[in-house]
Amino acid sequence: MLFDSSVRKELARSFGLAFVVILTIVVTMLLVRSLGLAAKGSVAPQHVLLSLGYLALAQLPVMLSLSLFVAVVMSLGRMYKESEMTIWFASGLALSRFVRPVLTMATPVLVVVAVLMTIVWPWSNDSSAQLREQFEQRSDLSRVAPGQFQSSNDGSRVFFIERDPADESAARNVFIMSNTEHLESVTTSAHGALVTQDNTRVLVLEHGQRNDLDTRNGEKAVARFQQYRVVVDDEVMRGGDAKPPKTRPTLDLLRERGNPNDGELAWRFGMILGCVNLVLLGIGISATNPRRASNWNLLFALLAFIVYFNLINLSQSWVTAGKMKLGPGLATLHGAAFVVTMLLLLWRDHGARLGAPRSGLIPPPAEPAATAAAPAAAIIAPASMSTSTPGMPT
Repeated sequence: MLFDSSVRKELARSFGLAFVVILTIVVTMLLVRSLGLAAKGSVAPQHVLLSLGYLALAQLPVMLSLSLFVAVVMSLGRMYKESEMTIWFASGLALSRFVRPVLTMATPVLVVVAVLMTIVWPWSNDSSAQLREQFEQRSDLSRVAPGQFQSSNDGSRVFFIERDPADESAARNVFIMSNTEHLESVTTSAHGALVTQDNTRVLVLEHGQRNDLDTRNGEKAVARFQQYRVVVDDEVMRGGDAKPPKTRPTLDLLRERGNPNDGELAWRFGMILGCVNLVLLGIGISATNPRRASNWNLLFALLAFIVYFNLINLSQSWVTAGKMKLGPGLATLHGAAFVVTMLLLLWRDHGARLGAPRSGLIPPPAEPAATAAAPAAAIIAPASMSTSTPGMPT
């Protein structure tokens, strides 16, 4: 049908434009965040782009939901501004008739959002967490780039080394400055190597010296050594802590129910249901006055998205804290949003029907036109009767 195809094409163009703009903004923000993590030492510099990819995949469902919502509001809002809606309403179509083409276009995006939230979301979070954990579990020596000063993980040591790129465990020209509560130490050595003893990684230095300064009284001490051992990693293999719920697969969360797991399920299922409600809400909120120059409906749409998104986060925190169960929480928030959306559509639908001209009206009869012409005939008749005829008395 011409109506369905035109609406779907308009929505597809608006969705592509909105998604490109939103993706550019979000990726720029995530790039700044990834560079900040690399500057803090949480992510290796060579893994910045990989970390950016994981973060972008995690935020992709939110970007798709917002892009789809903005596309619906922009497309229908433009039709209101250019009086296309008036033509459709005059043709006998109601606003609720737009639900079918909008959902037809939005169905592939909704399926992608569902897949991303149930499968890709936990995988990207788990991969990003493993990337940071692997870098944090590396020894202080392996973090250091040759020829550069760099601090340790806890900030208590500063390293400068020259090491062989082919063997990360070997080092030369080692410089270590450490700060404790009342002692500052500077250790230099010509050679060093990493060894593991009793699940502890130790840096063994050879042929060097150590200068100590007691900050309480200013006393200095110099010691030369043939071999010196420095613990650089207290525990090489850390205990396998339980994974956070956001990194666990959806099926595992469904099998192992609990408040933290239910809170994560409330977030995942809430984003899917919220995307459906936002599509329907966009149809009702897109109405605008063609005579008004400003486009306030887009501003209201963004405000509605922010409020809805924060309510999803709030429901997740309530379910995690045990203040609300998973089922009632989803039904209360998203059921109420669905009811509000349907009421808005119903109100807009009846308003459009009352304000639009009716279609298929029978043309008015010709009697009013004839009666309207009667006074003119009456005016002409006396004038013709008053004219005098030759040979007749006036």
